[in-house]
Amino acid sequence: MVSVDSRRIVFFNRWMHQEGQDLIESCPGIDVEHLNWDAPEEENWPMLSAAHGYQISSARHELPPQYRATAELLARCPELLVVSADGAGYDTVDVTACTEAGVIVVNQSGANREAVAEHALGMILCLSKRMIEMDRAMRRNRDWHRNDFLGNDLYGKTVGIIGLGDIGTRLAELCSGLFEARVLAYDPYLTNEQIVARGAETTSLEELLSDSDFISVNCPLTDETRGMIDAAALARMKSSAYFVTTARGGIHDEEALVAALASGGIRGAGLDVWVDEPPPIEHALLGFDNVIITMHTAGVTQEARRCAGVGAAEQWMAIWRGERPPRLVNPEAWPRFHSRFKEVSVD
Repeated sequence: MVSVDSRRIVFFNRWMHQEGQDLIESCPGIDVEHLNWDAPEEENWPMLSAAHGYQISSARHELPPQYRATAELLARCPELLVVSADGAGYDTVDVTACTEAGVIVVNQSGANREAVAEHALGMILCLSKRMIEMDRAMRRNRDWHRNDFLGNDLYGKTVGIIGLGDIGTRLAELCSGLFEARVLAYDPYLTNEQIVARGAETTSLEELLSDSDFISVNCPLTDETRGMIDAAALARMKSSAYFVTTARGGIHDEEALVAALASGGIRGAGLDVWVDEPPPIEHALLGFDNVIITMHTAGVTQEARRCAGVGAAEQWMAIWRGERPPRLVNPEAWPRFHSRFKEVSVD
């Protein structure tokens, strides 16, 4: 039996924002342990295995494998009740294993919606106006004419959004509100009524790919979405279409995208996410002037970090008060979690 006055949360390297860390550390009844990935494992495991809560990085290419929330880690952490992902994604968490262990998983869905939606829109605008192509041409030589880089307006075009969650909904709002764009959405987890209420038209994935001038991927990486944008999907797109993704690497086939760009199958792409992050410097996609590349930073802004950091702290405080958290990823784990939560509490 552990006193309710000694709930222990561990996190590695950094909390998302100092304001959030200050908030959680000032909360009575919560002990926060700051660990470091680079420290010897024999220093980290005693604190991790005794923790009730784990604030985990959602960056799978940064977090060492032994500290991901797998069945193996859960077996070493018998007191663990909650795993909280830093961002909306939870690639570093085995949700099924957590559910089987009675561990709830929460995330920070919505915290970076503005940041990622603006990033996706920025890529769309830079691509349509061919800004990056012109920038590179002007830096190289003067063997060009400005009419070689005629762009397009976004106004009145068709934008297809794959995944109409917090980010996709905000992107739909920006595109339709600012540019009177027609917004198509594919999201099999929403009803037609929900999609319409979020400012888009319901469509199939095939129709979205063939009808859109700009396609933005805003869904999580799952077994269903892995490899979704493959050679066949890219072949359905207009040759004048642009492809943008701020979601997760692995949803689009990078080799197929290289082929589509090289053949003129699509006009350009904006990529914030990669299978390997960062991609190797010799990656073929880095060689195209009509491809905008960023290093998985769409959701990394001062404002988004603050929102996520404070939001995580507030959600932890609600959980320890016995309240159902607002961003619960595996609600099916709640009954068993609630029972375990009482077992480690003192009336």
